[in-house]
Amino acid sequence: MQPEANPSAPPAPRGKGTARKVLMGVLAVALVAALGTGGWLLWGDGSADDHGSGTARPTQAQGRLDVRETVEKRPASTLGEMAFRFSLDDMKPGEHNEMPGMWATDKILAKGIKRTVAGFRIGTDADVGDEAWKTRLGGPICGYTRHVTGDNRTAVLFRENDQEDAYCNHVAFLDLDDGHQVWAHDFPVSAAGPSQDTPDSADTQDRPSVTLTHGTVVVTWGGGTVAYEMDRGTKRWNTTVAGRCQDMGAAGGRALVIREQCLSADETPVDVYWQRNTFKVREVDPATGRALWSYSAPKGIRTLSVPSTDPAVVAVSSGEIGLTELISLDGEGKHRATLSLGNDTYVGECFDGDYLVIDYCPTIAVGADQAFLRSEDQQEKQISNWVIGFDLATGNTTTKFDSGPGSLLYPLRMSGDQLLALRLSNDHVAPNTLVSLDPRTGKETPYFYFDVPIEADTLTTPDVNDVVVQNGRIFFGARAAIGPGADGNKWVYLVLGIGSVAEKP
Repeated sequence: MQPEANPSAPPAPRGKGTARKVLMGVLAVALVAALGTGGWLLWGDGSADDHGSGTARPTQAQGRLDVRETVEKRPASTLGEMAFRFSLDDMKPGEHNEMPGMWATDKILAKGIKRTVAGFRIGTDADVGDEAWKTRLGGPICGYTRHVTGDNRTAVLFRENDQEDAYCNHVAFLDLDDGHQVWAHDFPVSAAGPSQDTPDSADTQDRPSVTLTHGTVVVTWGGGTVAYEMDRGTKRWNTTVAGRCQDMGAAGGRALVIREQCLSADETPVDVYWQRNTFKVREVDPATGRALWSYSAPKGIRTLSVPSTDPAVVAVSSGEIGLTELISLDGEGKHRATLSLGNDTYVGECFDGDYLVIDYCPTIAVGADQAFLRSEDQQEKQISNWVIGFDLATGNTTTKFDSGPGSLLYPLRMSGDQLLALRLSNDHVAPNTLVSLDPRTGKETPYFYFDVPIEADTLTTPDVNDVVVQNGRIFFGARAAIGPGADGNKWVYLVLGIGSVAEKP
């Protein structure tokens, strides 16, 4: 998949260079059929309510340089329709292209594609070549943040050139509305030591990370942390670490938390290499770099992520796979409560891949002084699960939301004091639903009902794909473009957007 190419796109073969049509026009005939048959494009009663538009509004006291926290309003119609599609039909069997990062505004869906960040207009049926804008970087994207500022900007890391072993040592700050590169800088590199994720990685680079908070772009590079002012890209501060510790990841949003990973000097034999690792987190003043507090995680932790910085919550795993506890901290970094996931009773995923994004836990939501997770799938007559709230002060469970038989419920993110969640139907007869859950009353409010084409079904699982809810729409995006098998369908969905019929881009 080359960003400069313009391959044909579904649903029917088209010649190169054929003009693209607005998605609603392209699918007009299919919409009529769907209305008559309960098909894959539309679900719902189409009725209006008194909740007004689905357009997102910012929370109070947010500035343009703060990390965006939008509150979604219930749409005027619960009838869902396809609002955007980005797909290909010319991928070769076995072809693989990284697609790190996905961001949405009111008009643009932006996706990382190898060394390019591409923006597409919402409301279109797009393939490569149909970009509203694209920003080509000096090398492949090697780090990103899910955060977006109030004025629709974000940051990515990229390699210094196209060589596979090139250093990941550049950061760019981008405007998602027009693709403008506001500024770019290089930053230091440190060699990975034996405390990295694999014990034989001493000759490779420490994985850098990037995040956003309060007018500041923050990069950790292993040997330290460097912060830049958002508007001009001037360096605000930098810190270094030495000895057996490394700055391995930054979490942003309402506050800034740096993860520090250390290799123990204790030479006592251990069963697995990661048992020599210890973790600390520290909250940092984004304006000065001064540490406000520090918390040392218990020994024996394999991984540590930060699903929320304010209130501060860390997610840890003390076993070979999966999270085992969430730990809430108070305003001084002291232990507040431990939220036990109960021997696999509850499930939460935090991003763990080639990109160091320690504050991306796509199925853990924190808000209203609670953390929300889903239960393990229940395999009885029909598959089901539930979403449960944990009190951050006590660790006790609170409100429970059941998925109902034949569906699974996934927490996505907070929207003010409400929890946005996705109900995925397992029988492909009942519709999927974007819902709002009220932790105070236990009430569930549907935003809109929808189904997806069978070719896009694999995109909808939040723990293995990017899911973004923004401005009254939900977007599902692949983290990589993978070509079909030798006998497979060459039609590959990369991003699918759904919105209410009441909302037009």
